[in-house]
Amino acid sequence: MKNLRFKTLFSICVLCSVFCVLEVNAEPSTPEKLIYSIYWSGIKAGNAYWDINNTADGAVITSRAMSADFISLFYKVDDFIQSTLYQNGYPKNYKIKLREGRHRRDKEVSFGNNENGSQKIIYHNKLSNETIEFKSEKKVFDSLSGFYEIRKKDLWVGRSEYMEIFDNKKFYSVEVQVLRKEKIMVPAGEFDTIVIKPILQSEGIFMRKGDIYIWLTDDEKKVPVMMKSKVKAGSFTVKLVEGEY
Repeated sequence: MKNLRFKTLFSICVLCSVFCVLEVNAEPSTPEKLIYSIYWSGIKAGNAYWDINNTADGAVITSRAMSADFISLFYKVDDFIQSTLYQNGYPKNYKIKLREGRHRRDKEVSFGNNENGSQKIIYHNKLSNETIEFKSEKKVFDSLSGFYEIRKKDLWVGRSEYMEIFDNKKFYSVEVQVLRKEKIMVPAGEFDTIVIKPILQSEGIFMRKGDIYIWLTDDEKKVPVMMKSKVKAGSFTVKLVEGEY
């Protein structure tokens, strides 16, 4: 039980993020409220929440995962991740606050708007009081805003998408493989989906160990309805229970 790790699931959703030289859609985002159940080797282990709201400055994306009461007796999980975007869709601020058993993370990243070509990124670890400044010549996403961005792309089976991600003091070029189309049933209903597999190296929303598969609705909204991953402690499945989108 000590090794049980629920990496913010739809943080996971993060994941995906986006790829090849993305052309960001600057139109307002569609508000969303999604609720998921998290299963660990078939046992109900917790819940995850995905929320998108519009503000005058840009969209705010929030992901949270919490362990069920019984699991919390042995291994309490309370993970919070939030990304605030500029109006052009790129991240302005990224917060990640994780509690997983005795493990803690509390970090914040501020992104410059990259209007002059070079982007300033300021990383701050609140637990160690470490602050580091980075510069990037490319426009980059955090893991949460990246996953949201991929949902705007046309996904074709057999073709990978790519994007630049900044996470945990490092830059990553993330590949997202588009595998197949599949009809599935989850508590929220039956959906025609397209299955993607992010090739991840970062933390946060993306678990680094084990393959991750995400099922998105096969339509313009590409709502994440299911995710599966295998880890040393077993397997995780996340299923959409209800939502407004």
